[in-house]
Amino acid sequence: MENENLDEIEKPRIIIVTGMSGSGKTQACRCLEDLGYFCVDNLPPVFIPKFVELCSHASSHVNKVVFVVDTRSREFFDTLIHILEDMDKANLDYEMLFMDASDDAIIRRYKETRRRHPMATSSRISDGVAKERARLEAVRGKATYLIDTSSLSKTELRDKLKRLFGKHEGVDMNISVLSFGFKFGMPMDADMVLDVRFLPNPFYIEEMRHKSGNVPEVAAYIADKPITQEFIKRLDNLIDFLVPQYVKEGKSQLVIAVGCTGGMHRSVFIAKHIFDLIASNGYTVNLEHRDLMKNDVWEA
Repeated sequence: MENENLDEIEKPRIIIVTGMSGSGKTQACRCLEDLGYFCVDNLPPVFIPKFVELCSHASSHVNKVVFVVDTRSREFFDTLIHILEDMDKANLDYEMLFMDASDDAIIRRYKETRRRHPMATSSRISDGVAKERARLEAVRGKATYLIDTSSLSKTELRDKLKRLFGKHEGVDMNISVLSFGFKFGMPMDADMVLDVRFLPNPFYIEEMRHKSGNVPEVAAYIADKPITQEFIKRLDNLIDFLVPQYVKEGKSQLVIAVGCTGGMHRSVFIAKHIFDLIASNGYTVNLEHRDLMKNDVWEA
């Protein structure tokens, strides 16, 4: 009964990542996690079919999964080719990414990190590389994709992975705009902090003191000042330039924090302006006023 109606359940996308030690599998795994994949590292091959079955269950919300399988699993690794053949016979869909690099590149990376090669525990790195390459030959022949990282930068590798596994997935950089008050402390996760305490402060206007920067009259008071208008003009140019650069770089998350003294007036107004600007350019963006309600607010 447990297989009943499996055809009606959306099948998960299964990626098996394997290849040479030192070829960048860990970096690939991190990139795929950023693309929304559930990643399982160093899994003995015998457990792959069972895990696929669990992901295919109606109660599972895992629809994209990555298994990193390599020679670290020692004698268990040799069962991988048989597991793949069994999956083929059972019509279980999967894609295999084989990560490779030249011997020189792998040896150089191991010397730089001073880590021990899994197949050269008591011999030279070059001996371990040769043994591993021979051991992986049969698995390499079943690869759906092969990436040679010998001369790739981390950014170039990320771009390749996004083209292969990120298309049509709707995964964008996660942008958050956050207003805060300096008197309550700096946000620890901010990538960019803007201090707007130089702007005119509505706190000193009695009828505006207890109203937030979201209230139209407060927003108008801040926006009408020449210094605010000059700042916004320069700020818009900065945001329009920076955000596409972060996207191009492959950054998975961007937090823009805007601070004033209490996080109630100026920072709220500017954060909302930045949010509207980024959203109007087609990006997915969130807005949070962290400290707004820590103040004596009558109208937010």
